Amino acid sequence: MWRRLRSALGRLLGSPAAFPGGGGRLPAGRGAMERAVVRCVPSEPKLSLRFVLPDGSARHMQRDQAEPLGRALARIATNAAKGHAKAAKKSKKARPEGGPAGEAAAAAAAAPAVRLFSRDGEAVAEEVPNAAAWQDGAVLQIGEARYRVERNPPALTELQLPRSLLAGFPVCPKVSAEFAAPQHCLFRWYRERRPAAGGEEEEAAAGDGGGGGGGPAWVEAAAERVFTPSNALVGLRLKLRCTPGDGAQRYGLPREVESSGPVEAGPGACTFDSRHLYTKKVCGEGSLRAVSYNILADAYAQTEFSRTVLYPYCAPYALELDYRQNLLKKELAGYSADLICLQEVDKAVFADSLAPALDAFGLEGLFRIKEKQHEGLATFYRRDKFGLLSQHDVAFSEALRSDSLHRELCDKLAEYPLVQEKVLQRSSVLQVSVLQSTTDPSRKICVANTHLYWHPKGGNIRLIQIAVALSHIKHVACDLYPSIPIIFCGDFNSTPSSGTYSFINSGGIAEDHEDWVSNGEEERCNMPLSHPFKLLSACGEPAYTNYVGGFHGCLDYIFIDRNALEVEQVIPLPSHEEVTTHQALPSVSHPSDHIALICDLKWK
Repeated sequence: MWRRLRSALGRLLGSPAAFPGGGGRLPAGRGAMERAVVRCVPSEPKLSLRFVLPDGSARHMQRDQAEPLGRALARIATNAAKGHAKAAKKSKKARPEGGPAGEAAAAAAAAPAVRLFSRDGEAVAEEVPNAAAWQDGAVLQIGEARYRVERNPPALTELQLPRSLLAGFPVCPKVSAEFAAPQHCLFRWYRERRPAAGGEEEEAAAGDGGGGGGGPAWVEAAAERVFTPSNALVGLRLKLRCTPGDGAQRYGLPREVESSGPVEAGPGACTFDSRHLYTKKVCGEGSLRAVSYNILADAYAQTEFSRTVLYPYCAPYALELDYRQNLLKKELAGYSADLICLQEVDKAVFADSLAPALDAFGLEGLFRIKEKQHEGLATFYRRDKFGLLSQHDVAFSEALRSDSLHRELCDKLAEYPLVQEKVLQRSSVLQVSVLQSTTDPSRKICVANTHLYWHPKGGNIRLIQIAVALSHIKHVACDLYPSIPIIFCGDFNSTPSSGTYSFINSGGIAEDHEDWVSNGEEERCNMPLSHPFKLLSACGEPAYTNYVGGFHGCLDYIFIDRNALEVEQVIPLPSHEEVTTHQALPSVSHPSDHIALICDLKWK
């Protein structure tokens, strides 16, 4: 069968002597070449080929990577012949007097010669597999038309704008690319052309494709990855044109996306505006800025219970995810942090909103979802200060069941089956990342992030969870990476008077502590616990880090290794007047029911 295919291909392509230029070399040509884009990934069985035929019809072909080149060229010739036949048919209808001679000429034109030449001009043999034949810089010739082969050029796979746009708040597009990186892409922002006074319109940007046809015309507004619309743009839609790049001066085809709605007015002053005055610049060498923040998962903010019982004072639109994400991205970007530990992060929010936004500000993100939940933990680190060495995330329940590190604790817990069952039912997780300084490889740090069980009467459950956490952190920071300092952030759901806080702060807890009976005698469990770390609450014990209608208290902490780190400054929390401007949190000026903790640390 292959012999028959080769014979047919030979007839279609013609002998080398019949090919323009003759022989096995690329003939001299004139003018700019079109593009033939080849996508060839080793892990996939097929490659794709895209080009536009001389008749203007686009072609997108999928071919086996192991297939001989000759078969692919035969298919291209067949496609080209079909295109020529259609063109000839149209020509015949337009000029019926063409006669037999015209038909013969059309038939001859319908079978163009097709060859592929390497970068040095040599014809590529038909037996060469597609994966090896279609190299960057090769030239595909179809009749008189030439195409420069671009193998795996930068390409956009996704480009999205947030649904909600607020004046004064950064618009961070979601950019997913192949053979490219967002930081090497080119961004151009446009805004709608506004009708000017007197009924005349502004002049549209040159080459923007707008105007004339009754559609919106666009005026160029900025050339940057993140665009912050001014108040002057309220009521106007935005458009983004992104050209993918790979950092090696290769650029792919641009793509455009328009906002679904116009820019809206912002809320005015926010609770974090005054805090940004302290965090305008990134910390210098030898220091780092850490943030811990429970950002309120959308899964919890959008329940009927939340709207009517937990946060009845909050305007419904201010509980909407898109609105809160605007505030949150501006808040986090303005802290110029090196480390950010977040709790209650929706899986989709991390992937579609936070990770793309913070990536634009130089932060790399890691996510760990809770078991059987749609939300979890996220840790971000500044990529020009740190590189990721390893991750050691665990679920508390799974670690207790299966990790020999916790066998002694697990055996003790087995004596209290009611408590054991509750602990094993919880979905709480611990995120542990080991980072290394990009400027001083000897300097490493263990960053832990958690969100402990929430119930007010769950003090005994939290004690078990924190014991597992500290035991696991000890394994990472003492056994795997001896003597590296730790930073332990999170929503511990524990006030400074709790057993959990006392245990973390002092290094031990007695078996008769009152928190062992936090949910009544039937759930009493008594055991002494200890850990080897000397930990300090870097931001002290604020009056509150959580402020809702029915409760306020300090539940969030950044614990640091006091032997290796010291506090340079704590960024002041918002004033009580700011927090209560709209009664409680969240509000139109604050995206969560918690308040971010921020501190600058330095190595001793």
